[in-house]
Amino acid sequence: MWLQLLPTVLKTGASIFANKQKAKILMSDAELLHAQKMANGEVEYQAQVRKSNDQGWKDEFVLILISLPILLLIWSVFSDDPSIQDKIDIFFDKFSNLPFWYQSLFIGVVASIYGLKGADIFKGKK
Repeated sequence: MWLQLLPTVLKTGASIFANKQKAKILMSDAELLHAQKMANGEVEYQAQVRKSNDQGWKDEFVLILISLPILLLIWSVFSDDPSIQDKIDIFFDKFSNLPFWYQSLFIGVVASIYGLKGADIFKGKK
């Protein structure tokens, strides 16, 4: 029975491999065409800008900055240290008392880095 399925399995595997090779060729052709258009000035260097943005540390920095209060909160719960929870409460109290323009700027930067819609965050705030 298993030997009867072997030709079907081999044919499916060969088809998947061929499709992956075709996809690689098409992606290579697309990159070449895009490079030609960039050289001719038809297309902006958006791909180069995206690549340079991907090599930066700002995303990781913002992720650490955003995650730090949550990590401290977890630590305060599991370590039974109420002073940490009090400090987190003070932090969010102080942050909510910052000017609205600064809060908007901070959230806008985070939203632009991670591709979120920053305006949706403020729909409930007046």
